[in-house]
Amino acid sequence: MGRDADYDVIIVGGGPAGLSAALILGRCRRRILVCDDGNPRNAASHASHGVFTRDGAPPSELLRLGREQLEPYGVELWNVHVADARPVDGGFEVMLEEENTTLSCRRLLLATGVVDELPRVQGLEPLYGRSVWHCPYCDGWEVRDQPLAAYGRGNDGVDLALGLKTWTDDILLFTDGGRPPSPEEQKVLQHEGIRWCGERIARLEGTDGQLERVVLASGESIARRALFFHTHPRQRSLLATRLGCTFTRKGSVKTRKLEDTGVPGLYVAGDASRDVQFVIVAAAEGAKAALAINKSLRIEDCRGPNPSRDSPFAVPESMEVAESPGK
Repeated sequence: MGRDADYDVIIVGGGPAGLSAALILGRCRRRILVCDDGNPRNAASHASHGVFTRDGAPPSELLRLGREQLEPYGVELWNVHVADARPVDGGFEVMLEEENTTLSCRRLLLATGVVDELPRVQGLEPLYGRSVWHCPYCDGWEVRDQPLAAYGRGNDGVDLALGLKTWTDDILLFTDGGRPPSPEEQKVLQHEGIRWCGERIARLEGTDGQLERVVLASGESIARRALFFHTHPRQRSLLATRLGCTFTRKGSVKTRKLEDTGVPGLYVAGDASRDVQFVIVAAAEGAKAALAINKSLRIEDCRGPNPSRDSPFAVPESMEVAESPGK
């Protein structure tokens, strides 16, 4: 396939990781297509926090700016869903659902993200993104020193409750009928002044997106101003599975230092591959993947056909990029 491919790189996913990679690769004069189906993980959020120079900006604004800044570099952005992809000699074929089209590329970057599994609690969805969240680092400051609820089971729920101590001393852990804290964990919670409740939750109540109370199955009502939950997100796309990636115990794609997967030519960046799922971290991972992709393409273009395995130009995809900028 080589240079005859439709694109040097197709990026699946137009969030922070995908757009960041597209920016770097566009500036490297690569032929880039970004495919995005318009379903970002943080669609319910009203603000993105912890983003250098853009703290508090609406997620939609960040994406708008990211797209605009690609225009000078000729990066193509298609609002399409990628239905499937398969490796072929020298790259990949990518099948688009809406266009009924197959495109070819030399490298493929998956920045497809994850989907949060919301707790199955009545009344939660109208509050999600406004006073019910999954990330205290993103939204804990806004409800500091207020009565908070932690929702989770077993060790995950305990860790979440303990983590909320950064922002408030008034925390109540709800396990919603699930596995309670162990005796040792209960001692830690007691030491930290955190109460816990194992009863099933009947519903959440609030007004205009503001949580006001947690109502238990017994009818008891407990006033809370915000709830943070811990559930395990799932991969938004099946592409990584179909292409032969390996996964961690928690369901993230295993990637190496520069986001390559071990599948030749395939990279994964952003929430789909890592545990620190911040906007700014996803953007950084996209930039790292772009650097590795560009170098792999440059070496491929320079080294000629069929290099010897011992050739200095026969650098594996998992190489550490030595030419990364200093600042």
